[in-house]
Amino acid sequence: MPKLTVDDLNFNGLRVLTRVDFNVPLSETGEITDDTRIRETLPTLQKILRDKGKLILMSHLGRPKGKRDPSLSLKPVAKRLSELLGIPVSMAPDCIGEEVERMANSLKPGEVLMLENLRFHPEEEANDPTFARQLARLGDVYVNDAFGTAHRAHASTEGVTKFFKKCVAGYLMQKELKFLGKALENPEKPFVAILGGAKISGKIDVIRNLLPKVDYLLIGGGMMFTFLKAQGFEIGKSLLENDKIRLAGELLNQDKKEGAQWILPVDCVVASEVSEAAVTRVVPIHEIPQDMIGVDIGPQTIAKFTEIIHQGKTLLWNGPMGVFEIDKFARGTEAIARAIAEATEKGAISIVGGGDSAAAVAKAGLTDKMSHISTGGGASLEFLEGKVLPGVAALTDK
Repeated sequence: MPKLTVDDLNFNGLRVLTRVDFNVPLSETGEITDDTRIRETLPTLQKILRDKGKLILMSHLGRPKGKRDPSLSLKPVAKRLSELLGIPVSMAPDCIGEEVERMANSLKPGEVLMLENLRFHPEEEANDPTFARQLARLGDVYVNDAFGTAHRAHASTEGVTKFFKKCVAGYLMQKELKFLGKALENPEKPFVAILGGAKISGKIDVIRNLLPKVDYLLIGGGMMFTFLKAQGFEIGKSLLENDKIRLAGELLNQDKKEGAQWILPVDCVVASEVSEAAVTRVVPIHEIPQDMIGVDIGPQTIAKFTEIIHQGKTLLWNGPMGVFEIDKFARGTEAIARAIAEATEKGAISIVGGGDSAAAVAKAGLTDKMSHISTGGGASLEFLEGKVLPGVAALTDK
């Protein structure tokens, strides 16, 4: 890690302003339905508290669009964090202002204050320097453990760093960068990337960045149909990005120069409609009926993909293989999750890139069978594209 980390500092007596990503899913009644993101930051928070630091936490939640929205208050998060840490967590009425500063200044060593949702203020996403300075007044030192927002140059991730001598990475941030960084810079071979999801457009830069590095590139999900169309196949009513057909063809030709092997599906599940009640059947990819929609990879493709995954030493997965939210279209995605879990058990390093893939792994009950599941969908994608993440770049160099 070329940046300072929480291990480089002793926080004794310091007010530690800590950016976390507590953007957790809430039920309609305001209950937290998945506290993974809170639990993932506990090692960092416990280190600060062990040092007798005064912990001040800031996060966003949902998309309140710069206005105060009581349904997106961080109060339920403060309550859950208090249960996990086993100590009280005070809740601030806002994230800036005189009363909040008074609460931050009166904290005793080992105490915790949760600031209210940063995005109740439009200045947060606008990276407004005055707002960033108001946040910075709350702390003596800054810790960023919010990998999920590291790709955004916001006031709490980038702007605030200008007002501190020392800005350091938390353990979760380190862990994310270690796993993703090693996969890109020094992967154990064979390196297998499995890419899915609906559209090519969101993955073009990832594919371009991975092609020179991977041995196998396995393609599933809705994006596979644009690649199939580029090869001249008929795809019925399947998802198609018309404006990306030429690009898909160019990418497929690029692998001959790069040395990566593209593995496209050989069969798929087609359905009359995207619903649980749909009539489905398995067809080879050159026989997709005109009036049907491709919704998942087929059994022969699953077998082929599984065989390659079992050979891999570094496995990177981003994007489901089909419409996995509907159980009867989830078989391909679940099979890939199982294959990656089996390969991990035999010693492969597996990295699951946030978002839908993480949800699919959780749905299959295999979360603890993966080496690393990223907490940041967008951030992990931008990192895999080879982009510099502003929230990481802004931290203090060692």
